[in-house]
Amino acid sequence: MSETGPAAAAPPDGPLPDAGRAAREQVRAGDTLADGEWHRLHPATPLLRGGIAFLAILGIVIANLRERLVEMFLPQFAGDFRYDGEDYDPLTYSVTHGYVGWILLALAVGLVVIIGLFFLSWRMHSFRVTDEAVEVRSGVLFRTHRKAKLDRVQGVGLSKPFLPRLFGAARLDVNVAGQSADVKLEYLSTKPAEKLRRDVLTLASGARLAEGEAPLPGTSAAGVVTDSDGVITRHVVERANDFLSPELPADQAPPESIVRIPVGRLIASTVVNEGTLVVLAIVVVGVVMLVNGSPWVIFTLIPAVLGIGSYYWTTITKSLRYSIAGTPSGVRIGFGLLSTSNDTLPPGRVHAVQLSQPLLWRPFGWWQVKINKAGLSAEAAMGGKGNTTVLPVGTLRDATAVVQLMLEGADVDSTFEQVESAIMRPAQSGFVLAPRRARWIDPIAWRRTGYALRASLLVFRTGVLWRKLTILPLARIQSIQISQGPLERVLRLASARVHTVLGPVTPTLPTIAKDEAAVLFERASAAAVRAAASDHSHRWALEVR
Repeated sequence: MSETGPAAAAPPDGPLPDAGRAAREQVRAGDTLADGEWHRLHPATPLLRGGIAFLAILGIVIANLRERLVEMFLPQFAGDFRYDGEDYDPLTYSVTHGYVGWILLALAVGLVVIIGLFFLSWRMHSFRVTDEAVEVRSGVLFRTHRKAKLDRVQGVGLSKPFLPRLFGAARLDVNVAGQSADVKLEYLSTKPAEKLRRDVLTLASGARLAEGEAPLPGTSAAGVVTDSDGVITRHVVERANDFLSPELPADQAPPESIVRIPVGRLIASTVVNEGTLVVLAIVVVGVVMLVNGSPWVIFTLIPAVLGIGSYYWTTITKSLRYSIAGTPSGVRIGFGLLSTSNDTLPPGRVHAVQLSQPLLWRPFGWWQVKINKAGLSAEAAMGGKGNTTVLPVGTLRDATAVVQLMLEGADVDSTFEQVESAIMRPAQSGFVLAPRRARWIDPIAWRRTGYALRASLLVFRTGVLWRKLTILPLARIQSIQISQGPLERVLRLASARVHTVLGPVTPTLPTIAKDEAAVLFERASAAAVRAAASDHSHRWALEVR
């Protein structure tokens, strides 16, 4: 048996007062990239998007396949053929016969052609931000024109990979509802990109710019440094300040993140997991085989150790300098050491929140928080991309604070005491738990399986070895499915699943009594429709202040 409830009806989008007129006028008043005119990307964009990699790959190919290339294009010099009584060698031949100048000229011409193609690609790639959309035009032979409607914006992310960061460039990702509908601006100058991020969110929300949002430090209205230092010195100083500056500048968000992750905890949480036990077992087996006269195992052991070390290093550095805070445009999350990322999630874009605790983290009291958010492509959602881990590791109180921030405005049982009670004492928190007969299907976790329906939330509690508490805003629920297999039918049990946008959180209730499943289906479906009808978080900050 499988039964699916109706999707929560979206509220009708009738005409609303144009509260965004003041916002547009204030955005246009300053010298901003959101002025409705066409602009070009950072001049180093072609190099950063593939030019360096192309030149490096070309050099490797030429160095390693020199003989093959000679056979293809200069067959008279291939093989063991002797020319003028000398053994063949292209470099020696070119020097002794005076062809060095021609070769350098050919390389220079080739380099000019490549640079010209990159320059043409950059010239033909432009963007603009109007009152209605973010538009991008690109392509030389085949032109493309992409448009992201501002009323469909689900969030704006600003990331600074290490190499572009050296050039003072950043990538702006405008997340839009729809399959692979995101618009990427790769790359913009860092400070104008920060201002453009705020302007896009302001125009998308229809609200005025937040009061007290001063221009970025060290910039004029156009985002250009106004000091009188030399160009090279100024660039070095700016890059150093960029690497050392906090991820949440004081003029754009509260100066203090609501949660801080100690470096020791971050390192320990990365190492303390089930994967580390597997790694240790492999290393022990490898060492034993090496001691017992199997030296060939070193060729497998060394790459494995290097790969594992690289994974640990990447995981740790990605989460360093973590910070999370509320801003007038939504929740902003920043993290990263060498390569940094900043995401701003406007209200109403979080569809599911999950607190989880692996078995090995339990003695330390550590938890992790992940979310499903609107605007991710299917590939990014299924691949765990899109910065869906909003708290890599923290105490239960830290996790509760993040949940409250993610679901701000909901009638959430997200205080520390309520969350702790839901995890540790569900019967006292109003949870409907699985019946005793569920042990025949789920012998380990049936005691911890249950659900609770709140005023604006549906909460699932599952797992024993890996504890999970999944919190679902009713207004964001798309549908509810109740299913029953043959064995479940005999035991009068059922399972439930809530459908949301794609992401790392899969809201599932593995076992529940059949009668309770029917009650859950009816009550949650009706509550989801009512919540969606009264929810206006997708038009955040529309009220005129």
